[in-house]
Amino acid sequence: MGGSFPAGGFGMGTHTDGVWQAMEQLRSTFEKRVGTRVGRGEVRAAVLALLAEQPMHGYQIIHEIEERSGGSWKPSAGSVYPTLQLLADEGLISAEEANGRKIYALTEAGREEVAGSETSSPFESSGSNDNARFTALPKAGVELAQAAAQVGRSGSAEQVQQAVTVLDEARRRLYSILAQD
Repeated sequence: MGGSFPAGGFGMGTHTDGVWQAMEQLRSTFEKRVGTRVGRGEVRAAVLALLAEQPMHGYQIIHEIEERSGGSWKPSAGSVYPTLQLLADEGLISAEEANGRKIYALTEAGREEVAGSETSSPFESSGSNDNARFTALPKAGVELAQAAAQVGRSGSAEQVQQAVTVLDEARRRLYSILAQD
């Protein structure tokens, strides 16, 4: 990387437009791979499992699913809230207003549904190593690319050069990981 940028430094002038386009392609490639798509049945199972532990509001449910899945699954509000409405319509959960938020809790029928369920935890993944490979690493790459782009846009020439040095070292260290036996 060092030496491949114009004398003005990384991010200076129009000659680096290609670099920024490459950075944007890298970021978008990683973002497409981050996260997994799951079916509505899995969202349903996760919501029921969480509410079996304690009443929660919708955002807590989304956050808790993300935490318990190690960041590999963050359901959207567009999948969680319709699931909550469906569960309420089925009589499995109830909602009460508290502090301006709806707090959801299992009904007796909901507790029976959870007790009768024989499915494994919806938060466990069959391939935890694959999760790190296909979610944690790309996410870290996206965050690194975003930080580099921010330094390139906002940093002084000296800060940009420091960032280039850090990125060069990071690249070398990443390749050294692969070289280990």
